[in-house]
Amino acid sequence: MQSRSWKRHVLALILFGSAFGYLEAAVVSYLRYLHEPVLHRFYPARSINDLFPLLTAEQAAQSGPQERKVLLTEVGREASTIVMLAAIALTVSTNLGQWAAAFAIAFGIWDIAFYLFLKVLLDWPASLFTWDILFIIPVPWVAPVISPVIVSAAMVLAGICHLRREATAHPVALGVGNWLCLFAGAAVIVMSFTLDHANVSAGGMPHPFHWTVFAAGMTIGLGGYAEAALRSRPSYFAAASSPHISGSSPESLRNSL
Repeated sequence: MQSRSWKRHVLALILFGSAFGYLEAAVVSYLRYLHEPVLHRFYPARSINDLFPLLTAEQAAQSGPQERKVLLTEVGREASTIVMLAAIALTVSTNLGQWAAAFAIAFGIWDIAFYLFLKVLLDWPASLFTWDILFIIPVPWVAPVISPVIVSAAMVLAGICHLRREATAHPVALGVGNWLCLFAGAAVIVMSFTLDHANVSAGGMPHPFHWTVFAAGMTIGLGGYAEAALRSRPSYFAAASSPHISGSSPESLRNSL
């Protein structure tokens, strides 16, 4: 990745993620109005701004084939969303590390923009601690809004750092252990989102969020990347010994002491 192109690539990812976030928020606003009559039939006391309780499988079946069709369409939309984010990342990358970084930026911007535009369009969420349905593949992921926002912010920052380093002589060298930490951290974070899926799928209100599990996943993932970033960073003395840095040879350093 050339030094001049990484900023243009990041800008393109930010613009795409922001526009995609608005599109996603618009679709969700339509879905809210579409589902509201069905939800009101089963939960008449429920506010239009409340996502829980969810429809159970039995209630969805009672609502007729149209409701099941909408659910299957929603599953396809969520899968397509990930494919589109992965595809835009592919267009600005030349190796696996760059692709992962570009995907992280696009995904993080998309997710944060999604919540910002939901606030504009629906005045939702009421706060960062409002519960949300993050995904439904393969089971419902539920968590307070602040938790996916934290993940997305970390992804954006790490992705930008990675692409910036890729444009220098000292890119971040991700080893097998670093990749394992990234995947393991992501898996633990997803686990924190899905631990309550049986309860919410049965029509229950969300139980307290598993912040400890979430924090463990963030620590594993960020720790794995931070180790690679620090290990790949040139030390002061390594930089000082470079022949490209005038007056910084080992001999000149000794003479300056």
